[in-house]
Order: sequence, then structure tokens, then C-alpha cells
Amino acid sequence: MTYDELIKEALTTPFEGWDFGVFKGRMTEESAALPWDYPGLVKERLAQAGSLLDLGTGGGELLSSFAPLPGRTAATEGWAPNVPVARKRLEPMGVQVVEVGDDDRLPLPDGSFELIVSRHESYDPDEIRRVLTPGGVFITQQVGGEDLAEINAALGAAPHEYADWNLAGAAAELTEAGFEVSWQGEARVETVFHDVGALVLFLRITPWHVPGFDVERYGDRLRALHEEMRAGRPLRAHAHRFALVARPAPAGG
Repeated sequence: MTYDELIKEALTTPFEGWDFGVFKGRMTEESAALPWDYPGLVKERLAQAGSLLDLGTGGGELLSSFAPLPGRTAATEGWAPNVPVARKRLEPMGVQVVEVGDDDRLPLPDGSFELIVSRHESYDPDEIRRVLTPGGVFITQQVGGEDLAEINAALGAAPHEYADWNLAGAAAELTEAGFEVSWQGEARVETVFHDVGALVLFLRITPWHVPGFDVERYGDRLRALHEEMRAGRPLRAHAHRFALVARPAPAGG
């Protein structure tokens, strides 16, 4: 495909939920190379949990894969187009889907969930502790502040505003909020963009990565990347991920 055809496709391709199947063969992420298994971390504790809250469920794709779910299961979603997608998938499974305007404020009762999970969703440690039961567990996998920084460099865009978001900082925040971190890990894995259309589509659905991204504004850089990719030199970047398992510290601990 020509440059113009790839750009047009990237700007018009429908995308809903959080299903990256549309990128198959065009963007490859070595997520299997992470030294931990996030679904495994969740499943390991799910059998003992009587209630579950999934933060930022997207279209409910991952949460639904954990079935059978606890009798009381809820999910939050802050991006309005995803809410009906999540409800269509999850409500038949008995899951309450709560639309939130602020990812860090949960319109849910105190001490109402034994297990709270969050994959790539922001959270407020104090809110997590409020909504968790006293012996509950919080599991999160986060996108670190150095995530795919090579994209910003290739486009001549500013670095992430949250560039200092990392495992050490997250663990310190949780500890300060009264949690004990029982497990943690951090890694960087390669992500490869094989055509400029895949890159533009990715930036379209992740507007926080390059704020104000516009194909005209970055046209010269995009065309140069297109020529590089056509010559067999894809854009190689590194996904920055970290994960934590924590629970509220015992009173007086």
C-alpha cells in the first residue's frame, strides 16, 4: 500500500474495546517475554476471592477470559465508547459495569471487594485501600513512563509527561498508603511497528502517547518512517511494564 493509503486506513479503521487483533502481523509486541504472567497472577488468587473488581476493563475482553467469576464481580471503565461494549460482553455474565468520570475515584462502597485488579489503568492507592476488604489483595500491571519512548524520539515529539512513573515510585506510593507489597517486577520488551499505518492507528487509539498527534503536523517524520519500513527497517521500540501485588498492612503493623 502507498503512504496515503496506509494513513487513510489508519484514520478510518473501526476500533472498539481493547482488542489488538487488528494489529496482527503489523505490530508485534513480545509480551510473552515478560518475566511474569499477569493473567496467571490474577487466576492464582481468583479461586479464593468471593468478590472481584476490575479497573479499566476496556471492552471486558480480559475479564471475561477469567470465567467463572466470583458471584460479586464489577468492572469500571472511563472511556465512554468502551462502556456499551463492556456491558454487552459482561452483563450477561452477571458483572456490574460502572462508568467512571475520574479513573482515580471509585463510586463503590467501602470494603466491598476482596480482590481488585488493574491492567494498564491508573489508580489512587487510598481509593484502592478504601474499597478493598481488610484482608484483600490488589494486583496491577502498569505501563511505565519510558514506554515506547522510541516513537516519540522518531517523531521528534516531547517525552511522556509521566516519564518518571516506574516500579520504585509505585511501590513507595502503595507503602505510604498503608500497603505491604508482597511481589513486584519490572521489564522492557521489544515492540516492532512494521508499517506506518499500524503506527498511526496505534497513536490514534492511545492519544496520551503523543498528545496533539496529527498526521499533517508529523507528516515529514511519518513519510521518512514509511520509507524506512518499506526498505525493511521497521520501527523498533520497547514497552515498559511493571507489576505489583499488595495488600493492606495489618493494623498496628
